[in-house]
Formats: sequence, C-alpha cells, structure tokens
Amino acid sequence: MKYIIFDFDGTLADSSTVFMKAWNNYADTFKYDRVKSEDITATRNLDLHQRARLFHFPMHKLPIILPKIYGYFKAHIQEVKVFEGIKEMLDTLSQSGYKIIILSSNAKENIELLLRQEQIDTVSQVLTSSKLFGKDAVLKKFLKRQQSTPEEVLYVGDEIRDIISCNTVGIPFMWVSWGLDGYELIEKEKPKYVVHTPREIIDTLISPISLVVTP
Repeated sequence: MKYIIFDFDGTLADSSTVFMKAWNNYADTFKYDRVKSEDITATRNLDLHQRARLFHFPMHKLPIILPKIYGYFKAHIQEVKVFEGIKEMLDTLSQSGYKIIILSSNAKENIELLLRQEQIDTVSQVLTSSKLFGKDAVLKKFLKRQQSTPEEVLYVGDEIRDIISCNTVGIPFMWVSWGLDGYELIEKEKPKYVVHTPREIIDTLISPISLVVTP
C-alpha cells in the first residue's frame, strides 16, 4: 500500500459544531428545520436522503446552499480543530512511508487553511469533489494519474457515501467510529477495517499483523 486517502470533515476535522451552526444560519432562508447536537447523534444511522426528508431539507437546492455553508465554514475556521491524536497519527504514517492524501467535498481553500492552522505538513495532496456523491470519479482519476491499482490505496472515512464510492472503484475502506455515520449504516457495505481511535489506525497499518477491528 502506497497511498492513504482521508476524508476531511468528521474524519480528520472535528467540524460538526460549525456545520450545525452553518446549517441553522440558512434554515429560515431556505425553509428547512433547524437542528441541535442531539439531532445529529440521533440520526447517525440515517443516510443523507433520509436526514434531508426528516428535516425538510430541499436537496434540489443543494448546489445553492452548499457553497454558502462552506463559506460560513471558512469565516469560522478558527472554531474548527482536528480530532485529538490526528496530527500525531498523520506524522507517524508519513514517517512510515505512506503518502497522505485528503479527498473532500469541502472547499480546498478551507482544508488548506485548517492544515496551516493546525501546523499539519504531512499531506501531499488535497483533492476535492464538487459533488457530494461524486468521489468515485475523483478516485478513478487519481488511480489513473498515479498509475496505481486500488490495492495500493486505502480510504479512511466516516460516511456511507464514501464507502459506496470506494466499493465502486474497488478501493478498500477503513471506517472511523467518531464521525457522522453510525456502524449500522456502514456495516452492510462491509468496510475492510473498523477503528475507534487514531491510534488504532497506526496499529492497524504499521503493526506487523494487521487485524480487522470489530465494533
């Protein structure tokens, strides 16, 4: 394995509070329901479309709303941190020879701002998808550009849409339990690895014997 591709929000960045504030900031304008932190926890095993119906979010207006939410994110970047242990984990993986990539639907500028803010310099590329459900196309382009096979890549993320994209391309997936989606939603897509802490990522990928961690 040469490349480890990380999702950004919910995997590396603890950004749920800022996104919740952004969501609520535009709720009245676009006439969908506001949410509280307990709503996010309670809906971990619902997919995006189910959450959209529950909170009356107009998915057809997503191309209009999403840039506004990412703009709010940029304006409040100081409120966002990476999860505890993430920087050390990235440093260790990089020192072990892995190339670290980020792939996100968040804006590249936002990601690079947070990396500088957190003094993270181990990320070799930041890739973005202009569509929430378009990461498989980006992954295919990455493999072609690097002249790599899916077996040379591992994707680390927290959402069902990411593992579906990886399964489409054939890239193995590691699910992290501290993000947005719950295991009941993820398990049917059969992630190769399940981890509960950044330390477990290190132990799984650098340990002489890599084991699948069960929830």
